Amino acid sequence: DIARYSKLISPKDTGHNEEREEKLLERCPPGHEGTKFVDIPTTILDVSGAIIAWYLPDALTDATQVEIWAASNLLAPSLKKSVKVDSNWRTNEEWFNQSSENVELTPGCINLSLAWFQQGHE
Repeated sequence: DIARYSKLISPKDTGHNEEREEKLLERCPPGHEGTKFVDIPTTILDVSGAIIAWYLPDALTDATQVEIWAASNLLAPSLKKSVKVDSNWRTNEEWFNQSSENVELTPGCINLSLAWFQQGHE
């Protein structure tokens, strides 16, 4: 039950505390044994029927993916500035490693607040 699980965890749960993870697994065990390999469009539900995730292979065409990669290069300077030493968990450099598979994409974090100005913020 994703709602019950979300009430049990906090931003401080990083997945690195084995004792804490064991307690969470006891209280919220997975709904199946083992790993399920999915290679078709799928909706993943919890036991109450709440949608946890969608898997949509090939939802983005190759051309769209190329455009996204090109656009992401424009974000590189902002992404690079966002990662800091000893900052909060959202922007701490410990969580942002350069991929060995893809050196083109700069790791980082950008917070987008749509309609920020319309809400009266500056």
